[in-house]
Amino acid sequence: MDYQDQLDRALEQSPDIAEGGERFEVPDPDVRPEGNVTVWENFEATYDRLARDPDHLVRFMQSELGTSAQIDDRGRARFTGDFKQRRVESALETYVDDFVTCSECASPDTRLVEERGTTVLKCDACGALSSVPDL
Repeated sequence: MDYQDQLDRALEQSPDIAEGGERFEVPDPDVRPEGNVTVWENFEATYDRLARDPDHLVRFMQSELGTSAQIDDRGRARFTGDFKQRRVESALETYVDDFVTCSECASPDTRLVEERGTTVLKCDACGALSSVPDL
């Protein structure tokens, strides 16, 4: 079997990637009002998909939304006040840009690590170290 036959065989056996689909998609926040708080129903799925500590994400959201927040016993985030879905989405996009996506190669395969006493974003794809904002 020559190279071209092997390549054709490999392409036939590889899974199709939907056109326009991306490997990394952040779940849209499912938020709803509950009394005087806003509840983020799929918070657990979001931080799991981002591979980040839930306390780190909720601290950022508190700062970004300018309110207090907590994670309840069902894994939902609860923010004091009334916040529209678009506002929470915007804050989440900022979090992903600052704390998840590599600034060099745009890969989501990153992790937050301590480097010389400060937290940095380390990319597992390209090896870049990027500074992140303080919380």
